[in-house]
Amino acid sequence: MRREPYVHGYGEREAQRLLDQADSVRDLVHHDTAFPPDARILEVACGVGAQTVFLASRHPDARIVSFDKEHRSLSLAAQRVRAAGLRNVDVVLCDLFAAPFERESFDCVFVSYLLEHLPDPVAALHSLAGLLRPGGEVLVVEGDHGSCHFHPSTPEAVRAWNCLIKVQAELGGDSLIGRALYPLLCAAGFKEVQVSPRMVYADSSRPRVQREFVLQTIVPMVEGVREPALREGLMSPEAWDRGIADLKATGSTPGGTFCYTFFKAWARKDQGA
Repeated sequence: MRREPYVHGYGEREAQRLLDQADSVRDLVHHDTAFPPDARILEVACGVGAQTVFLASRHPDARIVSFDKEHRSLSLAAQRVRAAGLRNVDVVLCDLFAAPFERESFDCVFVSYLLEHLPDPVAALHSLAGLLRPGGEVLVVEGDHGSCHFHPSTPEAVRAWNCLIKVQAELGGDSLIGRALYPLLCAAGFKEVQVSPRMVYADSSRPRVQREFVLQTIVPMVEGVREPALREGLMSPEAWDRGIADLKATGSTPGGTFCYTFFKAWARKDQGA
């Protein structure tokens, strides 16, 4: 069976997980996201539109072009845009490295949860820089699976979590990329790079975060690599099941805690580029 290059796959469960993730961390990630009026924004690899509707609704005077190479995901994004009655969004089916847009035609490029899946994120950032006007801004949001800490931290739960990191690495991705955004953006030639780490923390005093982030976002993300993890002998089925049950306990029991850090970066294209 051919493995999907996207570690999480493109099924209905993953589509819902992406929407749940966006909802659960929206305020944390986007409380300071602001695009100028009349700005032309390029949303890269928009997926199912988990970020699209919120950004377009919040910036009704901006013109947003959202693209993805996966037809199934883009169809869902287009449906969400139509259902929201948004008129400031165009959805386009294309690949990052063959984008049909004019050079230097966007004021801002927005990238979220994409670079971690690419074998050469600097090449992707170089390509996107060509679409930005001189002085334009790139906004990048990525997670970092190495930032995850939870209690109780059982050996099986830690192994199951590490399976996700290993499987993604075998596909050419880097789930620890959040910590590397500053050097990656610098290597791609961007200036004025700024990085802001943002931690999600959940315990029983924050039941909404436990439910939406841990149980509806994180645990399904790990469960999604069960097949390759077992096939490659990273864990036995019994140990895997115990690990998943223990991860669920971090988000559903009175003594369970969970924290994870996202990284949000801004950078500017050189005025003379």
